[in-house]
Amino acid sequence: MILKTPTTMLATAAVALLAMTVQASVHPHVFAEARLDVMLNPDKTVKSLRHLWRFDDLFSSTVLMEFDKNSDLKLDDSELAEVSKTVFESIGEYNYFQVVTLDGKDIAMKPPASLVANFEDQQLIILFETEPKEPLKLAGKIDFGVYDPTFYTAIDFTEDSNLNVAGLPSSCKQSVIRPDPDEAIAQNQSKLTDAFFNDPSGTDMSKIFATRLELNCQAKG
Repeated sequence: MILKTPTTMLATAAVALLAMTVQASVHPHVFAEARLDVMLNPDKTVKSLRHLWRFDDLFSSTVLMEFDKNSDLKLDDSELAEVSKTVFESIGEYNYFQVVTLDGKDIAMKPPASLVANFEDQQLIILFETEPKEPLKLAGKIDFGVYDPTFYTAIDFTEDSNLNVAGLPSSCKQSVIRPDPDEAIAQNQSKLTDAFFNDPSGTDMSKIFATRLELNCQAKG
């Protein structure tokens, strides 16, 4: 099944650059537009990340053909449940394509309790929500991003407003970071091994190209 093939998120510009240095086969085959909402608790710790991915027409059509078991050209509840199960199992080993860091250190996230698949206007939509394993305070530099270590899927935040945190306290400033591929490689040259350039899908370094929401928060005195 196509959905069992690992999927991901990578900026198109980064793919174009990497195509000159890595295998020709390493490029996105699936495209999606995304939205990420960071939800806060009343005490202003991070409650959850809400993800929404809307997939391209070609991939959506492929999913429809594969999972439309009764051939009525739509996906009913049971068929959508099968799509949800397949996606959930496929991306679980990749931490659901999300990366969260605090001052550069990875923050562990709980697996989503469930994953919902919808089919609207002939496009597949995936929704899910994850929570930090430990309380995550708004202090220091916190980054929220999405990336695919296999380079199979490019998920794009087309507008900065698609990366959002509601009720952000005044002690925090938010910005959307869209890394320049050349700068990302130059800044991380010491971390990039030959293995990355020979087979980037075998590493987790594609996260350096990921569009991310960055919060810079001053600790309360």
